[in-house]
Amino acid sequence: MDGAGELLKHETDTRRAPRHVAIIMDGNGRWATQRGRPRLFGHHAGAKRVREVVEACPDLGVKYLTIFAFSTENWKRTQVEVAGLMSLFRRYIAKEARALFEKGVRVRFIGDRVQLDAKLIALMDELEQLTAGNDGVNLTIALNYGGRDEVARATKRLAEDVAAGKLDPADVDQETLPKYLDTYVLPDPDLVIRTSGEARISNFLLWQSAYAEYEFIDTLWPDFTHEEFARLVAGFGARERRFGSVPA
Repeated sequence: MDGAGELLKHETDTRRAPRHVAIIMDGNGRWATQRGRPRLFGHHAGAKRVREVVEACPDLGVKYLTIFAFSTENWKRTQVEVAGLMSLFRRYIAKEARALFEKGVRVRFIGDRVQLDAKLIALMDELEQLTAGNDGVNLTIALNYGGRDEVARATKRLAEDVAAGKLDPADVDQETLPKYLDTYVLPDPDLVIRTSGEARISNFLLWQSAYAEYEFIDTLWPDFTHEEFARLVAGFGARERRFGSVPA
């Protein structure tokens, strides 16, 4: 870490750090295109960046990190790119499993696994089981995930419980649905970051991010450094979060 990085690290008040940061990792394809390389080259570069961000979390006071790896809409991409991404996910999990375990990271996956191939699902299950006892950074990977799809699946499960007599419709309120979401064991994100200059949430954690702070930055994901991450975390600590109230 260079001098600027050390300064940011020490200036970050971990007591006011976001407990949960969610990241829309955008810009891999453009990063590769700018270098005259295929889009998958950018995805491989982006995968390497994930480790650096995960490793930065403890010093910054970030306990939960959720990353958007593949959306329900990404199936619309070319068959070559989708197949390459699925291969990358399998390789990433197999390669990083031991390091994540040894660093105390607990890994979870959210999203609909039905469309994923059996080998990838098995690797996901194994990594979740391997790290289930860890109590360090909680890394959640959104894979074949979409916020609307998640809410629809949650609503279906809730309706099934009502039909089965397990849940009284009169008891359903805004605290009920979150118990059926993929993220039911996680706190809501405090800070959502999107790289690459796009100012959209792209169907990511729709329910959970109702009161999150947002940062839309121009940096393409493969260029996103731990120094920039530290700067954004420090900036969050300087914000006044009112949740609908007014200053005292």
